[in-house]
Amino acid sequence: MNPRRKKRLGLILALFVGISATVGLMLYALNQNMDLFYTPTELVNGKPDGTKPEVGQRLRIGGMVVAGSVVRDSNSLEVSFKVADVGPQVTVIYDGILPDLFREGQGIVAQGVLVDATTIKAHEVLAKHDEEYMPPEVAEAMKKTHEPLQYTEQQKQGTGQ
Repeated sequence: MNPRRKKRLGLILALFVGISATVGLMLYALNQNMDLFYTPTELVNGKPDGTKPEVGQRLRIGGMVVAGSVVRDSNSLEVSFKVADVGPQVTVIYDGILPDLFREGQGIVAQGVLVDATTIKAHEVLAKHDEEYMPPEVAEAMKKTHEPLQYTEQQKQGTGQ
């Protein structure tokens, strides 16, 4: 093999290794930042394709805050509450200040880590804007597998707790 071909081959191999390493690192970084969305029913029973999250996995969960389930720690900012769609309930533990629009009977999306099969330690809680708005993932999931939500007149007027 002449020196010119050796140089080209070395350059092509180096370029291939560099591109492969870059793609591998990008995929690794994307995998670390990916949060999958679940409804409470999907979290407990698994998604239709059979996948269930593992303990320690980062995820997002969306649903309605169950009335009477909000428990606040008097010595800290920790709050625990239950989230449900029309199936099982999942406990969310959050240490921080909840959004102003957070209240029982309203839709939320919590992002955090799965602690056990039905408990999530959230690091972020988002509340929906009004009675008509619902995060797209929640709306789509509820359309597929659940009956439509029924709001009371108090909830429609924003005075219900």
